This record gives sequence, C-alpha cells and structure tokens, in this order.
Amino acid sequence: MLSLTFLSILANIAGSTFAASTFSPARPPALPLAVKSPYLNTWLYAGSDDSGNGGYLAGKWPQHWGSGVTGWTGMIRVDGDTYVWMGDPQVGATTVNQTSYTYTSTKSIFEMDVAGKVQMNITFTSPVYPNDMKRQSLTFSYLNVDVESTDGSSHDVQLYTDISAEWVSGENTVNAQWDYATSGGLSYHKVWRQTQLLFSENMVNNQGLMADWGYWYYATNTSDSLSYLQDSDATRNAFKNDGKLGNKQNKTFRPINDDWPVFGYAVDLGSVKGTAPSQLFTLGYTQEKAVQYNTTDGYLELDSLWTSYFDDEVSALSFFHNDYATATSMSNDLDSKISSDSKAAAGQNYLTVTSLSLRQAFAAITPAIRSSGKTYFFLKEISSNGNTNTVDVIFPMHPILLYLNPQILKMLLDPLYENQESHAYPNSYAEHDLGAHFPNATGHPAGDDEMMPVEECGNMLIMTLAYSQSTGDNSYLSDHYAKMKQWVEYLVEDSLIPADQLSTDDFAGHIANQTNLALKGIIGIGAMAEIANITDNSADSSNYSSISKDYISKWQDLGIAKSASPPHTTLQYGNDSTHGLLYNIYGDKLLKLNLVPQSVYDMQSKFYPTVENKYGVPLDTRSTQTKGDWEMFTAATCDSSTRDMFIKDLATWINETPTGRPLTDLYDTNTGGWPTTQFTARPVMGGTYALLALNSK
Repeated sequence: MLSLTFLSILANIAGSTFAASTFSPARPPALPLAVKSPYLNTWLYAGSDDSGNGGYLAGKWPQHWGSGVTGWTGMIRVDGDTYVWMGDPQVGATTVNQTSYTYTSTKSIFEMDVAGKVQMNITFTSPVYPNDMKRQSLTFSYLNVDVESTDGSSHDVQLYTDISAEWVSGENTVNAQWDYATSGGLSYHKVWRQTQLLFSENMVNNQGLMADWGYWYYATNTSDSLSYLQDSDATRNAFKNDGKLGNKQNKTFRPINDDWPVFGYAVDLGSVKGTAPSQLFTLGYTQEKAVQYNTTDGYLELDSLWTSYFDDEVSALSFFHNDYATATSMSNDLDSKISSDSKAAAGQNYLTVTSLSLRQAFAAITPAIRSSGKTYFFLKEISSNGNTNTVDVIFPMHPILLYLNPQILKMLLDPLYENQESHAYPNSYAEHDLGAHFPNATGHPAGDDEMMPVEECGNMLIMTLAYSQSTGDNSYLSDHYAKMKQWVEYLVEDSLIPADQLSTDDFAGHIANQTNLALKGIIGIGAMAEIANITDNSADSSNYSSISKDYISKWQDLGIAKSASPPHTTLQYGNDSTHGLLYNIYGDKLLKLNLVPQSVYDMQSKFYPTVENKYGVPLDTRSTQTKGDWEMFTAATCDSSTRDMFIKDLATWINETPTGRPLTDLYDTNTGGWPTTQFTARPVMGGTYALLALNSK
C-alpha cells in the first residue's frame, strides 16, 4: 500500500484531499482500463516511481502500453462545482476522492466519493470471449458510469468525458481528421489519421507502437440530455463553465499536437436523489485489413475477422455498444470461472496473478480471415521486438489458451505451418517468428530470423501435441507430420548437447550446453514419439521413444549437480556452481510423457526455496532477475509448498513493486524493480495459467 505521506503529496498536487484508496486484490503496477488489442491497450500507470501516481484515476493521464499519453478525461459537476474523476485536464477543478479500486479478469472498477454528496461507480470492461469469435473479433471496450446521491439530498449533476486525437497515431505531428454522427440511437465521434498507412505502426515516445491505419470511435446513447463538442481543450472548459457543450464541430483538421483536438460528451443527469441512470460509453477502433500474410498464394492482405460478421463499421460499433448486458453477463461468468478455478488450484494469491493476466494476454492477438473463410490469429510480440507469431512467445502464453480454448492455439500455429510448408522458409529447423514487424506476417524467405533452433523445434512439437491432446484432433498431427519429423531430426542431432545458441531467454545471451534448453529438446523428441504413436507411425514412435529415454538418462548425468547440497540442475553442463529455473520440465508434465523421473521433480522442489529472494527465485545464477511466466511454469511442476511459495512471491511483487508499467514479466527478485525498457504488457503472462492448463487437460 502507498504511504500516507505519498498520498498527501498527491492530494496537494491535485488540489484535493485524498483518503487512501483500497486496492483489491492488489495494487498492480498498472491498472488495465481499455485493454483489447495491441493498439487499444491503455492503462493507468500506478508505480510509486516516476511513472505513476499510485493508482488514482484522477490526476494522471491514461497511457498506452508503450508510455504514450492516450488522452481520456472524466469530469462531473455537482451543484455547479466541477470535479475531475479521470485524467489530468488542467481546468482548475478539484479531484474526486477515490475510495477503492478492484480488478477482476475482465473489469477494473473504481469507487469515487464526490464532496460527500454523490458516489460514482466507474467500470472499465474489456470483455474476452474465448469461445465466441464474433464478439472476440471486435476491438472495442466499455466505460460505464453510475452516479448515486449518498447524503439523502437531491443534487444537480452533469457528467463529462472525452478522448483526444492522441489515440490515432504514435506520431503527434501528423494530421488527424474527425467527424460526428448519429445512427440508430447511437451518437459517435469518429477520428483517424488523415493519411492512412496500411500495416504501418509509429512510435509513441520512441517506445510503444500504435497503428497508422484504422478509425477510432467514441460512442454513447443518443438522448435529449446529451451534448457534444469537437474542439480543443476549450471543450473541457466549456463543460466546467456551463455543464453542457455546444453541439458543434471544429473542422479545422490539424496535427495532433496542434491545439490538441478533443472529442467530448456531456450528459445532464438532472436532479439526482437516489441512483441516476447508468451512462455507457464505447471506445475502440476498426481496421478493415488486419495483417499482411505470406503463404502459398503469395502475399495476401487479410481482412479483420469482424468484417465477416458485419456489413460496415457502424454496424459493428452498434452491435458492441448495444450488447453491454450480454457482455456483462458473459464477463461475469468468465470472471467467476477463473476465480473459482484459481482459488481451487492454489488459493487467493493465485487469483491475484491470473486475473491480472487475462486481458493482457488476449490483447496481443488479432483475428483475421482470408477469402476462403479460414480464420487465423496473429500475435504481436509486444514491447520486446514486435515480431509476428513469435514461437517462443506463443509457447509461454499457450497455457491460457489450453485452459480457455485450444482452438485459438491452433489458429496461431496454422500460419506458422502454412508458411514453412509452402517452402517459404529455407532452414531445416523451426522458424522463430512469422515476420520481423507486426502486422506483417511475411516470414523469412532468406532464413534470417533470430536463430533459436532447439528452442523453437521443441516448442512447436510440444504445443502441437498439447493442442491435439486437448481437443482430440489427431488429424492435425497427420496433416503436419512431415514437417514435425523434419524438426525432430534436428533435435536428435542437437538437443542432448546443445550448441552455443540462444534459448527463449535471449536477453541473457548465447551459452553452450544449456541444461534447461537440452531438456526442451529432449521433451520435444518424446512428444514426437507420442505423435508418431497416435498417427500409427509405429517405427518412428519406437525410435523416438528410445532416443528420448536414452537422452534423458544421459541428461541427468550431465545436468545435475549431484554433489551440491541440496542437489539441483545446473544452468550449464558441468558447472555445478550454477542453477536456474527448470521451467522446461513443464512440457513433460503437461503432455503426461513421464519421461523425466519423479526424483528430478522432487529434487527441484526441495532446491528452489534455498535460493528464494524477496520477490521470487532468480531465473538463473547470471543475475537476480526472474521472469514471472517461467516462475509459474516452474511452480506448476513443484510440490504444493514450493508451488505456493512461487505464487505468493509473484502476488506480493504485483502489490509492492515500485514499477508502473503494465505487468512486466522480467523483474528483479530483490528490489522488485524493472531492469529494462522492454518486457512490459507482453502476452507471455498467459503462462501464469500453467497450473490451470494442467488441471483442464
């Protein structure tokens, strides 16, 4: 929790008096507001370092995952006095008093007290629909505001909210254009980059990439009490002064940073005694084209999946906005499922972790459809390097997909298989990613992708078998058998004694004879033995089964520091003073291969508590840093005591870290700090569902 001294400083800055807000189940480093896609991905930075203000919605601009401001304002007038409840509009108004913040898997809920007169309930919902592709295809998010008189008196109340043109591009010097319209009871602001650049992204403050194509919408219900204005900061002052807007459009289209265009709504709630009607707003964007894809038919411009369900953008927007009751019901059901399953698996600390990870993981994937009607998902490697469908990012994410809908995992793997089976990739090992820069899934026809041969071959074999086991889709194994056999032959040659190469933890650099990487490859061979068995390739099954068992026996001699006290696996063969998280053992348990002896699981469970720091166990002996996704993979393979230690440490870090970025998977186990400008908001935190994936399979 934040200190009272820090809160008093914030109160003085904001011109109000804070009572300390509660945060439940934790105060995360960043609070998810609208988190639905790589571009609709806005948070309230909450860190006690320079990045945030401790988790208070008022007095701090919401920000894109890459740190750029996404201007989003909320104000309320009560009996003629104006208060700010979201953003930092600098209109000379005091801030409301935030009393609580609660997050679930799909919602962020703020409770606000306004001068002891009215209470506000502000709910941000970014619904996730694992089994409803029509709804999942829509890149919109909800903001719902409830106002209630709390002192028994009637109060004259007006509500205000706006967005700025900062949403439409990462380059604030480009021209924005906008419009305002109504349709079927819906009023909407529409704003876009005047010069559209298809499949192009641009930097926000040299960090997070935002799209340079598509159309942004901010919508609400049309009513006699609604007024609007499209102007500059004057829009906010107009509300402060009059409690209403002029229903005008300033169509002087201009650069985003030229007198900052603002698109506002005011709603007159009238005299409020009791509860006023809820006010619902929808924010999001549409792109008719989603991804450029290189396959057997050449370079294709794939449509966004929503275009297969709706005739036009406004129809899609209207459906989403009017679907709020159903969205709330379905979100509540998913929240309840994750809550009950997480608590049953490992208690409240586990729910603290899993419920913060859902929106972040799903917001990295974009559904697209080709003219044949086949649906794909494309994943953006958010913040680390922007690759498309990076195999060793899908891998740490894949437990959440196994738990919620394995078909989405297949739709991520499909384009990787298609690209490589079309001979668009020349190397014998598995491709690292499907394109250097999302949303361009153009592959690597020169074979010049980042080289992680053992890593990616093992990942592809493990995930393909996991998908088949979860769905019973054995035909998928037959369809891709030839390519998988090519990959497993590489593993036979290079997994027992891995060459000097990168693993998925590429930030740590090359190293030869990596114990954990070798295990990934050996489990990949074991997975291929099972794949061959399922597909009636009995000779291959026998061969790969024999090799994997031989390798795992030799691996124990090479990679275990038997004379250490307590014994443990090493980071590198023969270097008994080293150790690391043996997270790759998870594949053996997930696939039920029974390749790794139980004694190795038991040994590691006993060892990890001996190297625990304040916020977790280091990734390996090269630093005090760790990765939350791999900690949860490891936890899922340990006995209950060690499992709970890992989970408690990660949940504690979430609540106490001074960092203020969206859930970072890389952090320091001693200080809780964030050691890099990358590794934020990444989908790999879907790996926190590793334990639930085991239970669901």
